[in-house]
Amino acid sequence: MAALETGSAAWPSRLPGGGSTVSVVVATAIVVADMVGVGVFTSLGFQVKDIPSGFAILLLWTVGGVVALCGVFSYGELGAMFPRSSGEYNFLSRAFHPAFGFLAGWVSATVGFAAPVALAAMAFGEYGKSVLPGAPPLALAVGAVWLVSIVQLTGVKHSSTFQLVATILKVVLIVAFLIAGVVVGTPQPISFAPGVSEFGYITTAPFAIGLVFVMYSFSGWNAATYIIGEMHMPQQNLPRAMLAGTLIVLLLYVALNAVFLHTTPIDKLSGQLDVARIAGAYIFGEIGGRIVGAMICIGLVSSISAMMWIGPRVMMTMGEDIPALALFARKSGQGAPVYAILFQLAVASLMLFTRSFEAVLDFIQFALLFCSFFTVLGVIKLRITKPDLPRPYRAWGYPVTPAVFLLVTLFMMYYLVTDRPLQSFLGILIMISGLLIYAVFRKRTDAGSVIASPGRE
Repeated sequence: MAALETGSAAWPSRLPGGGSTVSVVVATAIVVADMVGVGVFTSLGFQVKDIPSGFAILLLWTVGGVVALCGVFSYGELGAMFPRSSGEYNFLSRAFHPAFGFLAGWVSATVGFAAPVALAAMAFGEYGKSVLPGAPPLALAVGAVWLVSIVQLTGVKHSSTFQLVATILKVVLIVAFLIAGVVVGTPQPISFAPGVSEFGYITTAPFAIGLVFVMYSFSGWNAATYIIGEMHMPQQNLPRAMLAGTLIVLLLYVALNAVFLHTTPIDKLSGQLDVARIAGAYIFGEIGGRIVGAMICIGLVSSISAMMWIGPRVMMTMGEDIPALALFARKSGQGAPVYAILFQLAVASLMLFTRSFEAVLDFIQFALLFCSFFTVLGVIKLRITKPDLPRPYRAWGYPVTPAVFLLVTLFMMYYLVTDRPLQSFLGILIMISGLLIYAVFRKRTDAGSVIASPGRE
């Protein structure tokens, strides 16, 4: 695939003034790193409890990947039209209103990335115990976040190199695990071929609910949109990076679940959280847990790195538009938004020490889905209201692909509202607080100020 060319193009190129641009390979690495966290290593146990079918399980993960690709096509069109860092903050400001963009940016900049960073770091600490017995999980978690943040503070060039190496190592380890599972693992009596009974599972409620958690595992496919402004030739490379990254993760997810089922009895996986460790024990024996723990730890470092890179870019871009947040727009000579990175580091560290990230993650899910839903809806709106706008990339499969993404996202929001009404309500309150803060900033700014046009180039 052209988006995965190797060689000198894989490394960031220098810009005048000491900055760097992010190549398509590094952008692809960010997408892969942000997507592959702990979800794929923990979800299967709850899925096979109600769907004991190899074919149905793999189809479930395939459908999740296809829906993510539908989102990729729409975000690719918006990113090529409006090549500016910050993701939904930029897109919703352009497609709807600056207040809507601020709402999305407020959620992302305050807790939308800090909470997942804290979760990934705590998971790093827990899995790290299997590699370093006796090590305090909290100390490992805090150490991982601070180490990655220091790398981010050194600038785009070093961040790119670190991200690329960490992500390549993550993918290599997962592929090695897959090969070991096929070569060394003991095959279980399970079939991945479609059959009449297998199709019966697809129309059940557990399949639909399972898709919700699969989609959470696929979240992060839009990671490259947060660093568009730092990318080399973003109009061409943003869609390529998101497409390549999502396809790579789709293949890895389907293969991992196939190997888990191929090597481990379903009854041993059913209802279990640490399915990767259980499968590792069946493949590698007694040292399986330590091997899997090390693999997941290395993978989590690249995930933390990706989120500590892209998250501060939202606050940075908001600082470029809003005078009250101008401090966060300041960059070092190496291109790092220092104060924005330090802000996210402080919030993530606070969440780690208070363990508040678990509660925060519960009530930001609805807000994040809400913003993604309206971002893709913005593609349709702009096609109708501004058909003459230049579109260097047009969403493949339009209008079917945006419609598929919107329907699945709407189902997920409905599921959250009905299953977790209190958490969803708190998520709505966070968004409302963002609107109130926007109103305060707007009131302090003279008419015609940049706050009225955050999409300004």
